[in-house]
Amino acid sequence: MALFGKRKKEERPACCSNFDAKSMAEASESKGEGARVKILGSGCKKCNALEAATRDALGRLGMDTAIDHVTDFAKIAAYGVMTTPALVVDDKVISYGKVLSADEVASLLEAMR
Repeated sequence: MALFGKRKKEERPACCSNFDAKSMAEASESKGEGARVKILGSGCKKCNALEAATRDALGRLGMDTAIDHVTDFAKIAAYGVMTTPALVVDDKVISYGKVLSADEVASLLEAMR
């Protein structure tokens, strides 16, 4: 009765098969490094618009802070972000999934102070 025999369990790759435990651990460790302000996203038009708005808001507030644009999806996932673009200040995700205006970014940055 081969029809009722147990099947061997097949290992299926994850939907994002380039993520493994090692790359996720490295991404988690690098989360605390680098710039205080980060833009998370693939580098698309929306991500670049959020970066431009953030640069404008930082200039208005007189803050001389470097902006790091993170495009590595393992590092983005380490922040728990599933929808980009995202804005991260001091390793805290303060916005994700939409493009903020410079005024909105400035008010968020002032609230973080």
